[in-house]
Amino acid sequence: MNCLTYPTGAVVSPDYAIRVGELLEQFGTPDADVAWLLCDRHPASARALMIVDEHLAAIEYTYGELAEASRRAAAVLSAAGVGRGDRVATVMGKSAQLVAVVLGIWRLGAVYVPLFTAFAEDAIRSRLADAEVRLVVADEDQRAKVPAGDWTLIVAGTDSPDGLSARLVAASWQGIGSTPVGGDGALVHMFTSGTTGKPKGVVHPVRYAAGWQSYLEFGLGVGPDSVFWCGADPGWAYGLYTAIVAPLAAGVPTLLLRGGFSAADTWTVLKDRAVTDYTAAPTVYRGLRASGLPVPQGLALRRLSSAGEPLTPEVNDWARDALGLEVHDHYGQTELGMPIGFPHHSSLRRPVLAGAMGTSLPGWEITVLGEDDDAPVESGQTGRLAIVVAGSPLMTFRGYVGGRGGDRFRAGGAYFLTGDIASIDADGIVRFSARDDDVIIMAGYRIGPFDIESTLLQHPAISEAAVVAGPDEVRGEVVEAFVVLAPGAAVSDDLVQQLQQWVKKNYAAHAYPRRIHFVQSLPKTPSGKIQRAQLRQRRREDAGLGAGAR
Repeated sequence: MNCLTYPTGAVVSPDYAIRVGELLEQFGTPDADVAWLLCDRHPASARALMIVDEHLAAIEYTYGELAEASRRAAAVLSAAGVGRGDRVATVMGKSAQLVAVVLGIWRLGAVYVPLFTAFAEDAIRSRLADAEVRLVVADEDQRAKVPAGDWTLIVAGTDSPDGLSARLVAASWQGIGSTPVGGDGALVHMFTSGTTGKPKGVVHPVRYAAGWQSYLEFGLGVGPDSVFWCGADPGWAYGLYTAIVAPLAAGVPTLLLRGGFSAADTWTVLKDRAVTDYTAAPTVYRGLRASGLPVPQGLALRRLSSAGEPLTPEVNDWARDALGLEVHDHYGQTELGMPIGFPHHSSLRRPVLAGAMGTSLPGWEITVLGEDDDAPVESGQTGRLAIVVAGSPLMTFRGYVGGRGGDRFRAGGAYFLTGDIASIDADGIVRFSARDDDVIIMAGYRIGPFDIESTLLQHPAISEAAVVAGPDEVRGEVVEAFVVLAPGAAVSDDLVQQLQQWVKKNYAAHAYPRRIHFVQSLPKTPSGKIQRAQLRQRRREDAGLGAGAR
């Protein structure tokens, strides 16, 4: 069995349980210090971060430079009244300044609230209010979406007296150290989407990060000689922990590309930066495949991974032919981290199987419970995918903010329901069947129908709305809406475009309905709840229902 020695001196033990225990001890001690774990303990001259800008020019930063930048950021935040336990949000794109601000938040013992830059004002307002945020740092192009409230706004990237850049230059930071909060101290307060109600708040403790470093080592197989790039956005859990937290903790340089996805830019960065380890949502691989662009010669790629949505078989059909590699599918949730996947670590690797999610990763134990009881089913039978709590030392989730989530624990807390339907064969291979809720996973983003429905219902032409997942060759799934018109409104292509723009403006640019169906009524239960499963079935049976748009 191979061992890897990381720049921190940590050795990946032949006994996976030992290594998981080492990470839990490291992140779980009563005096755990996040800034030290992610930054200060590393050699100041060691490479930490590479930012590739919109013109594909790259700037590298050392741990010493991040330490100074984050101390300056902490000084600015402290002067604004931020202290231990306070919630600080960002609405920022991928940049060195984002990383410095996040580390600065943790230096003060404050709690980070990441917000995706595609969110519209209402989505941002609700999350800021629900998290009781004290201060927001937003990019200049995002400031207009941050509403007034019980929080202070600092605009990043500006030299105005109130701008973050000017404040950082003037900050007196030499006396800024870091505040230990301990393994049970709050690290991140973020939100996950469901099918009913508002997005649910999840608070991650510091020791939650141990699972992500374990995932980096075992699931992704990233080692000290890797050139690592995670293409996910840090506004979401996978991007935050895989692109920033885990590699900084492990001492492995990480790459962030500013801007959105472009197939041409992705190929250029993979080649020019000699990336060896790449992970992104399956939609990115489908986008590369669909672009028709030639694969550059001389790529250094050794490992490919994906997460955020089921990996469809055509991705690996293409990857094997085009790249001579296979994409390893990985599965996780904001509440949990990454418990399942096809690991890249040489001592855990097993053949990638089409249509399968992988097996349990170190630090996790999984099972499948029956549909009608809370007992594990036999191998190969389909049921409710669950985490075995006692066998999963990396699990930190105990409930949502406000005490919700208790119903997801079963058999006296022995199992945690993931909300997915799956089977596990005799070899421990998990095969996904379906989600038992209606969350839409589009290009790796989890989208709750409730938010979009609520936004559509604010349009004067709409009296009722329901949103489901529709199939899409590139994105995996897209938002598909069924709407009932208000009296006096008429179906038209112009109205379709109006509704799409309405959702973009009032909820999120990425979550607008690609297809809209106008119907006379929506199927409902006797209690009045919309039956989305019937809408999905109706869509499959009658693809020509109503007017639609892409």
